[in-house]
Amino acid sequence: MASLNVLAFGASRNIGYMSAVRLLEKGATVTFLLRTPSAFDEDATIQRFIKSGHVRLVKGDASIEADTQRAWEAAGPQVDAVTFSVGTYPKFHLTKGFVQTPGNMVAQCLVNVLCTMPKHTYRPQPKIVVISSTGLTPSAHEALPTLLKPLYGIVLASPHKDKLAMEWFIARAAGWPWNPETDGKDPETILDDGWMQRQGLPEPGSLKNILVVRPALLTDGKSVADENGKKAYRVSEGELRGYSISRKDVSHFVVDALDRWEEFKNKRVNIAY
Repeated sequence: MASLNVLAFGASRNIGYMSAVRLLEKGATVTFLLRTPSAFDEDATIQRFIKSGHVRLVKGDASIEADTQRAWEAAGPQVDAVTFSVGTYPKFHLTKGFVQTPGNMVAQCLVNVLCTMPKHTYRPQPKIVVISSTGLTPSAHEALPTLLKPLYGIVLASPHKDKLAMEWFIARAAGWPWNPETDGKDPETILDDGWMQRQGLPEPGSLKNILVVRPALLTDGKSVADENGKKAYRVSEGELRGYSISRKDVSHFVVDALDRWEEFKNKRVNIAY
C-alpha cells in the first residue's frame, strides 16, 4: 500500500473522503478532483498530507470531460487505483416529487472517467472501486426489507435510476451479462445523446479491473469494523436483505478490498450489517 497512487472522484463526499484518508494513513498518494479545493483549507488531516506531498488537489468537476482528463494527467504516469463515489441528493418538488438534476449526473461522470482513462499508458489497468447502492435492479428491489421498499421506490427513485445506468455502462465495458427482466430495462436511455460516439469509449469487455460496491442504506454511524474487526459487516455477491451500513464501514471495506484485490476484482458486491 505504501506506493499506491490513487485517483479519487467524488472525494468531497463522505465515503470517498473517508476511504482516501484511510489510504493516506497507509502510505498512499491521493489525487482529488474537487469542485472546490478550498473545502480542504481547514482540514488539518488533508493539509498534513498536502505538506508531505501525498495529496494533490485538482480543481474540476467530473461531469466535465476536460476536467476528468486533467485529473488523470495530474495523478501521474501510473495510477494504481481509482475510487468513484460521485453522488447527489434528490430534491422535493410539489408537482414532480423527489427528483435529481441532472437526472444522469452519476452515470455521465462515470462515462467521463472511463472515456478519459489512458488506454495504452496504464498497464495493468488501475483497480477501480465504484460506490453504487443496493435495491437498484428489479430483483434487488424485490429482495429489500419490506420497510425500505417505499423509500427506495419513491424517495430514492431518481438517483437510483441514475446509478442503474452507471452499473449498466460498467457491465457493458466489463463484458458482464445484463438481463433486462432482472437487471433493468433500457437504463442506458438516460445517458447523454451521442455517448456511443465518445472518443475513448471502452470497448465491450475491455474493463478488467473493477469492483462495484452496493451499500445498504447509508448512515453516519461509527465504524463497527474499526472497533470489533472485519466481520462486523457482511459482504456478498448475493442479496443480503440488510437495512443499513455506516459510511465509515463502507470506507473500511473499500481499503480492505484494495488490499485483497484478487478476491474482489470484477465483482458486484453488497455490503450491510
